Amino acid sequence: MSGSALAVERVDFITIPTRDPERARGFYHETLGLPLDVDNPDEVTAGQVTLAFWNPESEGIEFQPSIGGFALRVGDVEAARKELEAKGIEFVGADDTGVCHMAVCLDPDGNAVILHRRYKPYEQA
Repeated sequence: MSGSALAVERVDFITIPTRDPERARGFYHETLGLPLDVDNPDEVTAGQVTLAFWNPESEGIEFQPSIGGFALRVGDVEAARKELEAKGIEFVGADDTGVCHMAVCLDPDGNAVILHRRYKPYEQA
């Protein structure tokens, strides 16, 4: 859709549902080590994307954790997993897909967070 107002440029933020935004921000900032957003310390950044914390119940919407999750690229999935397990974080799954390593943990609200590292190059067409 060239020239369309709907020409998406990038993902600006992802909303993480939570019952306690302060606790959630603490998990992502202190436990996962994501930096606070320089423009809004109520949010954190993961590379080029901001993670915003939202309590749907404050707006009369039933809370549902995001089980699809999102993937955070790390240098070594197994080493990152061990580091988080040492902090008391439990993992609910891990996989080697043949092209990448993944390990899945849950944040304090039950939202899935995937540690990810692709090791096989993309095939050129």
